[in-house]
Amino acid sequence: MAIYSIKDLEKLSGIKAHTLRIWEKRYKIISPQRTDTNIRYYLDEDLKRLLNIALLNRFGVKISRIADMSDEEIALQVSSISDRINESEAQLDALTISMIEMDEVKFHKIINQKTELLGFERTMMEVIYPFLDKLSVLWFTGSINAAQENFMANLIKQKIYVAIDQLDIGISSEQKKVLLYLPEGESQELSLLFIQYLFRERHFCVVNIGGGIKFEDLRGAYDIHHPDYIFTIINEPRQRQSIQDYVTKISDFFSDSVIILSGFQVIQGNMKSSKNYLIMHSLEDLFSTLNRDELPDMPGESHSRGK
Repeated sequence: MAIYSIKDLEKLSGIKAHTLRIWEKRYKIISPQRTDTNIRYYLDEDLKRLLNIALLNRFGVKISRIADMSDEEIALQVSSISDRINESEAQLDALTISMIEMDEVKFHKIINQKTELLGFERTMMEVIYPFLDKLSVLWFTGSINAAQENFMANLIKQKIYVAIDQLDIGISSEQKKVLLYLPEGESQELSLLFIQYLFRERHFCVVNIGGGIKFEDLRGAYDIHHPDYIFTIINEPRQRQSIQDYVTKISDFFSDSVIILSGFQVIQGNMKSSKNYLIMHSLEDLFSTLNRDELPDMPGESHSRGK
């Protein structure tokens, strides 16, 4: 069972701590527990109730009216407006609730509605990824368990798999080929899967060999496919060599390919210049580069390479 400070509730609900204290005092919408040293804290049920209240309030229901509702009435009202959720903060609240309650129906209803309105790519960029950013607070506070985390990750992966399956693979000699992988110790499978979609939707031939890839395995895949591009994400520190040494190794060994690098360690690593790699500072950076068709055809052709 997780516990929360009022600052945690502020971050997760988007409602200022000052406002929460007023609601708590005036309307008794949530009741804090207290430690032996009289420090206030809140429980999972308080968070779920507050997220539902925040959602109703954003849809114009006055807090005084919500305060008179039972938990069942609040849940019923939230369910009744779920088809009308368009505001970004309300969407994040609803997705957070669906994860905490492990409610697959609610998740699909929200995402399907947004996909019909915006298309799959924009739904991922404007809804799913902001939601995952918000969940980083939940990971940090330990407020969700492994079952809830896996539940939500698997639902998102299902959506991406379906979107990929709907694309025409279409192999031709005109297509550029990109090899996607994650080194050992990395765990960004969901992001790599979405990146597979982005490349394939733009008619690249995509070979996704997944995570936990040793250099020898990468070399074997390279020998089979001889890709034009190799894409990877490096968020975690390397255990046996520096990030620079690792990048230099793959850059030198696969010198006929453009190495596309992303991830915290790459961005923060002050990488030395190389003729055949370029750094993507964010998913939006990759998204924009692909949309502008600015990936170089051959190593050394683009000014946006590693700096």
